[in-house]
Amino acid sequence: LANFIGASGLAALVHLSGHTDMDHGAVAAQYLRIAEAKCALPFWTAFFSGVLCNILVCLAVWMAFGARSATDKEMVMLLPVAMFVASGFEHSIANMFMIPVGIAIHSVASPEFWQAIGQDPATFADLTVSNFVLHNLIPVTIGNIIGGGVMVGLTYWFIFRRHH
Repeated sequence: LANFIGASGLAALVHLSGHTDMDHGAVAAQYLRIAEAKCALPFWTAFFSGVLCNILVCLAVWMAFGARSATDKEMVMLLPVAMFVASGFEHSIANMFMIPVGIAIHSVASPEFWQAIGQDPATFADLTVSNFVLHNLIPVTIGNIIGGGVMVGLTYWFIFRRHH
C-alpha cells in the first residue's frame, strides 16, 4: 500500500509538472504506449514476466549483500537491474508509477493533444484502472513474489541451510 501511494504520488507529480507535455506530446505518447501494452498483457505473460523480473531484482540485492563498498554494491546491482529494464520484464512497483501516468494522460488529454500525436484515444481503450489491477498488478505482483521469494529466496535458503 505504501509503495502504491508513493508511486501514484510520483506519477501525479510527473503529470502535473508538465513533463509529459515535452516534445509536443511525444513523451506523453510514449507513456501511453508503454502503459497500454502493460494493461493489455495476458495473465500468464504478465505473471511469468513478473517472475523473471524479480529473480533479477532479488539477485541484484543478494549480490549487493556480498559487496564491501558502496561502489561494489552499485557495480553488482547494475547488470541485473539493467537486464530486467532492457528486457521489459514486469515489476509491480515500477508499474504502479508507469500505468497511472498513462491513465492520467488518457483521462485528461485534450482533442488537440490527440491530434498533435496523431492518435485516436480509442487506441488506448485498455488504459483503465480495472485493466491495470486485473491484467497487470495482480498477476505481476504474484509473479514478483514467486520470483523473489520462491525462486531466489527459497533456493538460497536451501543451498545455505545448516544441519544441526
